[in-house]
Amino acid sequence: MNDDYDRYDLLVVGSANADLVVEVERRPAAGETVLGSDLAVHPGGKGGNQAVAAARLGARTALLARVGDDAHGTLLRDAQRAAGVDTAGLLVGGAPTGVALITVDPSGDNSIVVSPGANARLTPEDVRAASGLLAAARVVSAQLEIPLDTVAEVVRALSQDTRFVLNPSPPAPLPAEVLAACDPLVVNEHEARVVLGDAAGETPEEWAHGLLALGPRSVVITLGAEGALTADGRADSCVRVPSPKVAAVDTTGAGDAFTAALGWRLGLGEELAAAAAYAVRVGAAAVTRRGAQSSYPTASELPPAPAEVPAP
Repeated sequence: MNDDYDRYDLLVVGSANADLVVEVERRPAAGETVLGSDLAVHPGGKGGNQAVAAARLGARTALLARVGDDAHGTLLRDAQRAAGVDTAGLLVGGAPTGVALITVDPSGDNSIVVSPGANARLTPEDVRAASGLLAAARVVSAQLEIPLDTVAEVVRALSQDTRFVLNPSPPAPLPAEVLAACDPLVVNEHEARVVLGDAAGETPEEWAHGLLALGPRSVVITLGAEGALTADGRADSCVRVPSPKVAAVDTTGAGDAFTAALGWRLGLGEELAAAAAYAVRVGAAAVTRRGAQSSYPTASELPPAPAEVPAP
């Protein structure tokens, strides 16, 4: 693959989980039991989600991840191939496939507990062995459902021409070398507040300035139904990107769809705000359907941008 540079628009390095989903009238308090719907099992994981979302939009996509040699692993491999993702980097073995336990309430909001399983066994050695995949990618996207040492190894392996996108979810302290490579660092409101701690401030603009001070080249903050905010460190560089108004059914995996679309469009050469404007449309489409990967749209299924008039 080293001789086929730019074979991939996007290489996703991250987690692949089986999502075990139950719908509930309300999420239980401590010590409380509530009844829910029948259990549904879907392919998921932030890495797997991003790869499927990008491929469904038309991006040439590959996934570097690890799953178990079990039924959940087979489910995930089949889902990636069906979406058109190159699975040459989808490794098998080391532990059972990771699992996400998800409850979804009537408003579409979710709570998630992740058992990493094989995701925790994706190692720096696996990254070094996949040097051809990294060399063949315009953009590499990662998350923190895999070991931080592995993410750091991805950063060290990047070529000068490869852009790095990081969603630090679940949030954790990041080493300076990882932060310095982020272009952008993509966070939601919760992640921004955790990363910034007491210095968070009250507005997305304040969060963006605080995050940029930590060292990333650019920042994108997702704001749910309000869209997103982008910033790259230049004076007055904060740009609010509105989202189309949609009826949310299930927000599971919508942030992953946003990040995948953002990374793909950046790799095509779009400016940060323009890429984010496309990505919010992808995220908006995703929340109108149930599930994570099953909710991801094709390019022809996106809602119009807020300033656009729908075609007759």
